[in-house]
Amino acid sequence: MTDFSRTELLIGAQALDMLKETTVCIAGLGGVGSYAAEALARAGIGHFILIDFDTVGASNLNRQLLATLDTIGKHKTTLMEERIASINKEARVECHRVFLDENNRKELCFPADYVIDAIDSLGPKIGLLEDLARNRRRFISIMGAGNRLDSTKIHLDKISKSYNCPLARRVRKFLRRRGIKLDFPCIYSSELPMKTLGEVESDNELTLERGRKRQTIGSISYMPSIMGMMAASWVLRDVISKSKKEQTEQQG
Repeated sequence: MTDFSRTELLIGAQALDMLKETTVCIAGLGGVGSYAAEALARAGIGHFILIDFDTVGASNLNRQLLATLDTIGKHKTTLMEERIASINKEARVECHRVFLDENNRKELCFPADYVIDAIDSLGPKIGLLEDLARNRRRFISIMGAGNRLDSTKIHLDKISKSYNCPLARRVRKFLRRRGIKLDFPCIYSSELPMKTLGEVESDNELTLERGRKRQTIGSISYMPSIMGMMAASWVLRDVISKSKKEQTEQQG
């Protein structure tokens, strides 16, 4: 049995029970999504829906939780499922090795109480966010962590408040064109992106649905992980807040 006694001391038994009944969908298990999943598993989330098509590549070693010399070439969803099971055997985990598109987004993501968008490809990201916003789902989106070093400039705010983030700017642009209200939470860095120093070959850049090779950007170990932990914090604090509200109502 998993011991969540330290967590219970902080949030109480009722909130812990609510976490166990909560389903979280994580779209993307790279440097951001893998750390979000880790934090949620250690806090007691009871049901995960994990979505990622990719396998671990050597270029993931500098920042992704699942990347080790022994896991190169293995599916990220399988590795994350095994890691969650090693933390909490009672947690239920659904794995989907697919690209999210208009044919599967609602089916895979909508059963969740919360969705964490940790997708780094613009097209799939925009499509998912549009569906989530139009259908009033509870979700948080993570913007760009690459080409940055200053962790003190990471923020959690409405996407309409984001600045100095090229990815967030493009997301705002496309969603605004589609009539989506820009009031959902996002995590972004206000640090101006640095220029990369040269070019390196990267793994899995050319993929089936993405169509074209993406630009390779620089990254550091801690920026994606901090963003992933912040996304997990947003989910957990929301569940705990609901639990406290229920307790207050029960007490009259």
